[in-house]
Amino acid sequence: AAQLDAAQAQLDAARQQAEAAGAGAAANAQLAAQQAQLDAQRAQLDAQQAAVAANQATIDAGRAELEAQEPQLDTAAALLEMSAEIRLVSADGSAAVTPVTFTEAAMDLTQETKDDLQAAFTVEPIEGVDVDFSAEIAGGVPELLGVGEVIGVVVAGVVLVVMLGTFVAAGLPILTALVGVGIGALGAMSLSGVVEMVSVTPILGVMLGLAVGIDYSLFIINRHRRQLKQGYDVHESIGLANGTSGNAVVFAGATVLIALLALNITGIPFLGLMGTVGAFCVLVAVLIAVTMTPALLALIGPRVLSRKERARLAAAEATAGADGLVPAVAPAKPLRAMSTPAAVLRALVAIGALVVVALPAMELRLGLPDGSSEPHDSTQYRAYSTIDERFGEGQNGTLLVVATLPEAPAEGQETAVQAEIGRQVFEQDDVVAVAPIGTSEDGTTVAFQVIPAEGPTSESTEDLVHTLRALTLDGGVEIGVAGQASGNIDVSDTLADSLPTYLAVVVGLSLVILVIVFRSLFVPVVATLGFILSFFAALGGVVAIYQWGWLAGVFGVENPGPVLNFLPTILVGILFGLAMDYQLFLGSGMREAYAHGAPARIAVVQGLRAGRSVVTAAAIIMIAVFGGFIFSHAAMIRPIGFALAFGVLVDAFVVRMVLVPALMHLVGDKAWWLPRWLDRILPDVDVEGAALERRHPHEHEAAHVEEPTPTR
Repeated sequence: AAQLDAAQAQLDAARQQAEAAGAGAAANAQLAAQQAQLDAQRAQLDAQQAAVAANQATIDAGRAELEAQEPQLDTAAALLEMSAEIRLVSADGSAAVTPVTFTEAAMDLTQETKDDLQAAFTVEPIEGVDVDFSAEIAGGVPELLGVGEVIGVVVAGVVLVVMLGTFVAAGLPILTALVGVGIGALGAMSLSGVVEMVSVTPILGVMLGLAVGIDYSLFIINRHRRQLKQGYDVHESIGLANGTSGNAVVFAGATVLIALLALNITGIPFLGLMGTVGAFCVLVAVLIAVTMTPALLALIGPRVLSRKERARLAAAEATAGADGLVPAVAPAKPLRAMSTPAAVLRALVAIGALVVVALPAMELRLGLPDGSSEPHDSTQYRAYSTIDERFGEGQNGTLLVVATLPEAPAEGQETAVQAEIGRQVFEQDDVVAVAPIGTSEDGTTVAFQVIPAEGPTSESTEDLVHTLRALTLDGGVEIGVAGQASGNIDVSDTLADSLPTYLAVVVGLSLVILVIVFRSLFVPVVATLGFILSFFAALGGVVAIYQWGWLAGVFGVENPGPVLNFLPTILVGILFGLAMDYQLFLGSGMREAYAHGAPARIAVVQGLRAGRSVVTAAAIIMIAVFGGFIFSHAAMIRPIGFALAFGVLVDAFVVRMVLVPALMHLVGDKAWWLPRWLDRILPDVDVEGAALERRHPHEHEAAHVEEPTPTR
């Protein structure tokens, strides 16, 4: 602009000189051309200045806008920093996660849909890429009967052959149990189309149906065989066996039914359904035992005895006198009560051993198995471990945090509100990353993805869920936590809270039932306390092996972790019923001997000897059947199988055969004391059918009486 002004001054001076000198037209034309050139340059300069001014205005406006957005940009930068650890591709680029969202709820997904999804990656594999699937996709329904279960049935068959001495008799309990299991399993599976049930539900029914089905049939068959050896007619013996031992089977099954159905009071729908399905399978086993077993016994007739036993019985009948009397059997060796010091020692050793085994139960942690609990050769485990190694432990236990605002944020403040909530969540211990993933249409609800520091079953993740729910945010913002990991934690907490109530209900039921059966106060109290000891001892064994990892190689525990959250509750219901079975078959013999005049301490030994063989066989069968599930391919089944097998082992052989008899010996006659007012109001249930047996004595036994009475 200064140059143009100087040129204009020079041109004006030249024009004045030309005018003074009287320049001609040519000079004036030249000056005019120079003037026009200067005017054009000035116009160009003015245009450039205007453009510069306009650009400056734009720059100023942009700067003002940037200054206005600077807080929002800082907020966005903070959100990016907090979510830096959330990624779908690992930092080294060697692994990627592909989330899959289905149009249906997880419980409604068919196995065909899951198989088709896997086929999309496996039928035409991507070259150089290994694809694995999480447990939610690859975890199918476990087999109802696997190799381990079959081995358990085989072991039970061997025990039956050893005890009964004939393959025909040994096959009856297994046949009736398999029929009952088939009916129970089909019934449970038919319900799966109308109600939602976890995959372990029908397997629990199979487990119970096999165990109690074999045992209940065995009780009746054993009684029938004993009566045949005494000379009873086949059909007479079948009726009497079903009226006595069959009656006891109905009672024993009823106790298991009640305990299983009581699982509905826990308030956990899937657990109540498990109890209901299990109770149905036990009911079928009872009905099969008291209907099909007598029918089969009638079909095989005397062949329920071995050849040697039939020959011995025939020889005894051949030597009977003309009056039909069978020669008297040589009196058995007189029974002797155990010594008091021995009883004290047995009681102390039994209680001490049970307490020591139960100590690990004090460290019990509940949870659900995750991918780390699957077999190492499974795709679920590989998927879990890949995420663990490449993305961090917490990626397997993502939490969904939902913030509810009292009112929607002002326009333009949405990001700031998200950042503030995310910051307060991110500041909590064991939080690795936070990212907003959605906002409701009205803006009052914001969802965040939160990555914890450790996996879904860790103590830190459990503590974090509780911490977040107790978190108080500014402005009245309420926090909720959801997701699979937190859902498992919630179920575990609910079950832990309901376990004492359920245990109290079962213990109270135990006391009432046993008082009615044994017409005693001491026996029910001792039997119930023994059940509690065996329950906690079983839990202690589970904690030591499946939570702490002791003997992990023996039991195939590849990654110890929290105990299956519904296992303690299931264990209470099932073990209670089985413990009452054993107490019934041992204690009723003691009660019967005492009622017939035997001294209290002799009655203890007499009842123990009368019932220990059948209880031993029944317990071994239970242990074999339940033990077969310890090596199941399903992570949820293995600890249940171990807990039941170990619980039966402890309860039958330590509590029922050692501890309870020792304590009853120590108290003597007081074991059968009952207040008169209570004795008058209690019903006479006659569980073992003793009254029926007395009304139908065997004809040979009746012949020994001085004044025979007709037997019809």
